[in-house]
Amino acid sequence: MSDQSPVEERLKDIKRRTRKKYTAEEKLRIVLEGLRGESSIAELCRREGIHANQYYTWSKEFLDAGKQRLSGNTKREATSPEVENLRKENAELKTALAEVFLKNQILKKNLHGLDPGWDA
Repeated sequence: MSDQSPVEERLKDIKRRTRKKYTAEEKLRIVLEGLRGESSIAELCRREGIHANQYYTWSKEFLDAGKQRLSGNTKREATSPEVENLRKENAELKTALAEVFLKNQILKKNLHGLDPGWDA
């Protein structure tokens, strides 16, 4: 059982659910601002409402991604429209393959009817 009252647990749950989610662009802007060094990291974090550990995590991810990109060790992620187009094309190809397969089966059956000694 929890040491907290139901009210405290509910408040923690509300805080967790309403926590701000930062987009990649926002994270990039914050990290680049920190790298410029125009203000201290502590001041930047206070202004942006993030913990310093969060800033350093984002900064490390940013620098690691840049290092991997420069060394050519990255795979390009497909964008949503690309994935959707590939799925559509895949479905069309499956349908076409199924049609060819069925036609092939019909032809084999017809050939069997013409020449009973022929084995497919």
